[in-house]
Amino acid sequence: MTHSVLALLRILADGHSHSVQELCNRLMLDTVMLEQSIEGLRELNLSVQVSADGALALREPLDLLDHQAIISSLAHNARAWLSRLEVHPVIDSTNNYLLTQAASGWPSGAICLAEVQQMGRGRQGRNWLSPFGANLALSLLWRFTTPSAAVGLSLATGIAVARMLRQAGITGVGLKWPNDVWWRERKLGGVLLESGGTVERFYIVAGIGLNVALAREASALIDQPWVDLQEIWPGAPVDRNALAASVIGSLIEAFSRFQDEGFAGFAEEWVRFDQVRGQGVRLHLPNGVVAGIARGVDVTGALLLETPDGRTTPYLGGEISLRLAS
Repeated sequence: MTHSVLALLRILADGHSHSVQELCNRLMLDTVMLEQSIEGLRELNLSVQVSADGALALREPLDLLDHQAIISSLAHNARAWLSRLEVHPVIDSTNNYLLTQAASGWPSGAICLAEVQQMGRGRQGRNWLSPFGANLALSLLWRFTTPSAAVGLSLATGIAVARMLRQAGITGVGLKWPNDVWWRERKLGGVLLESGGTVERFYIVAGIGLNVALAREASALIDQPWVDLQEIWPGAPVDRNALAASVIGSLIEAFSRFQDEGFAGFAEEWVRFDQVRGQGVRLHLPNGVVAGIARGVDVTGALLLETPDGRTTPYLGGEISLRLAS
């Protein structure tokens, strides 16, 4: 995104009408350059409307992410752990970005947020729907002594997000093993952990996606029941900067605690959020499907599946997809 496109977006984000003359004056652009900037917004699938008198406005106002607003909203402990925070208007993937920076030596506590991810993804290589300014997409980099020190971290990450939402007053929030944040059996968000480095210099990048205010036409691409925060919190728009600060604070607290306690420190809390325990489920594995009753998780965060023959087998995340039995 060019500087002029971003500057135009920041003016139009208020949702009000602005005349061409006003925009040209404020941006120090001629009409041709202004039209090019408008086209840049349309390329991001932002609807720029033109009134009868030629004034311009976005179809809906946007609550843009703001670096300083997020930093100011962080609690002292979170700021102490935070090593870096970047906000990008457009990025291929916040996870990809931090994986690259981790390889160059960035320390724990680095955060990347984006208004839109052009190559955002979920588990098993699926695309993560991310219209401009409609979601919260962020990633956190954290280093561990060895890969084994991060066993169960994916579940602890989900707990951190779900806990924050419950503390914000959202009842009915839970987790579907291993990575989905649910609200009343509808997907509100997801977690994607990726790793890199060597055994001695191991790191994790945790990507978080939360649906904030998805346009219904964009959401037609989602292949499962879903919900966004705007539906859960009808009325006033969701403050995405306050939300980002709350998620970051909860993640940093969870990761710093996980370093000392591992998944054992989160196991009891997982039980309170677990939405599939005791239910019939199907696990879609790389080589087939297995069905049974979910019996919680073990000390590593593996799902315990009781099959019809009476055996209980642990299954770790990876390339496994869980669906409730119909």
